[in-house]
Amino acid sequence: MVSEHLSALDFDAAVVYAIPMRTRFRGITVREGMVIPGPRGWGEFCAFPEYDDREAAGWLATAVEQMTVGWPEPVRERVPINCTVPAVDAELAREIVAASGCRTAKVKVADHPDSLAEDLDRVAAVRDALGTDGAIRVDANAVWDVDTAVARIKQIDRAAGGLEYVEQPCRTIEELAAVRRRVDVRIAADESIRRAEDPLKVAVAGAADVAVLKCTPLGGVRRALNVAEAAGLPTVVSSALETSVGLAAQLALAGALPNLEFACGLGTLALLTGDLVTDPVRPQDGYLPVPRTPPTPDPRLLERYRHPDPDRTAWWHARLDRVRRLLD
Repeated sequence: MVSEHLSALDFDAAVVYAIPMRTRFRGITVREGMVIPGPRGWGEFCAFPEYDDREAAGWLATAVEQMTVGWPEPVRERVPINCTVPAVDAELAREIVAASGCRTAKVKVADHPDSLAEDLDRVAAVRDALGTDGAIRVDANAVWDVDTAVARIKQIDRAAGGLEYVEQPCRTIEELAAVRRRVDVRIAADESIRRAEDPLKVAVAGAADVAVLKCTPLGGVRRALNVAEAAGLPTVVSSALETSVGLAAQLALAGALPNLEFACGLGTLALLTGDLVTDPVRPQDGYLPVPRTPPTPDPRLLERYRHPDPDRTAWWHARLDRVRRLLD
């Protein structure tokens, strides 16, 4: 479906942006990407630089869907979200949660090999900010082996006063299954699904209790809905650290899912120091509205955050051209 719409798009009009982060997150301090105009609105192509062209193709396919055919009709008007707590000190973690208005917090852990003491302090501070009725989930980004994961999960679960789930503690499906058999905390699969050769055929039911989906790398809202159905698990929609332009697709996915049992990881605009739209969506009482159409970047903000490095701008345009040819 994607390839037949490529000819309707003016890829030469794409704008490369660079927006500083408030704090280092996922190893980066500046978020880079491109926004592209289309007949149904703007789309965003912001695959992380370490992803090869094959993986990046899903990100572009999501933008093409958004720019040309739009999204399925939503079944809800708003979605609950969690606040995201980077690998920061305990006091800042407490401040982030207190200011968010959310009743669920996703906390980054395992940022470096000796992070355990910091992780325990961080989740304890988050519990203090949320109170006893809030939910805490942690994300280890697949860095632990099975034995380390089991030990750390038990320690962090105690410090947190109970975890809602642990996201991707290990890299492989087999490792997730082994961890799941040895702990009393839900396990969520993220990278194991979206970075699989065929996400529609990943058998995660025995290895995880929750499927974390990002429609941006999966190739669009419609394909992500198919992946969610194939996974057969409760689904959490999570951001890929987009601006408001790309985040709109994630919200459209969360709005279209038949069931939504958990808060979604879509409160990530707070991690950026700026945005490309004049009035970005902000959480209200821990919820974000589901958009019907993509937001339009403000020309002044496009100019403000236009990438200042000509070489880096050329790199993004060359990458876009390669990935577009893959889709075609």
